Amino acid sequence: MDVLIHLFVGLHIIGIASLLGGFLTQMKAMGQGTARFVPAMLHGALTMLVTGVILVGLNQADDQSVNNIKIGVKLALLIVILGLVYVKRDEEKVDKGMFGLVGLLTTANIFIAVLWT
Repeated sequence: MDVLIHLFVGLHIIGIASLLGGFLTQMKAMGQGTARFVPAMLHGALTMLVTGVILVGLNQADDQSVNNIKIGVKLALLIVILGLVYVKRDEEKVDKGMFGLVGLLTTANIFIAVLWT
């Protein structure tokens, strides 16, 4: 079971890397007002959602404790991120504030995962 959990943790990290990497590659464009949500951001957010749900299930099946409040907060942030990216994915330009919000929420999600014990 540990190998399976570690496999999905790795896939979860790949998802966050895709989401954050897509954001970071658009930082210069955000300064110019021409940033857009790239497909990597949508795919990363979806990967995070699927692997996160699987990880919660695997941890509970393995009788490990799961902090449901932490998972709920992370899920809520991810749903907001996913909603913003999905709705605006086909637009040529995204408002700086909305684009920055996705980056801020993504970063907050990372720090919640790491620091909230």
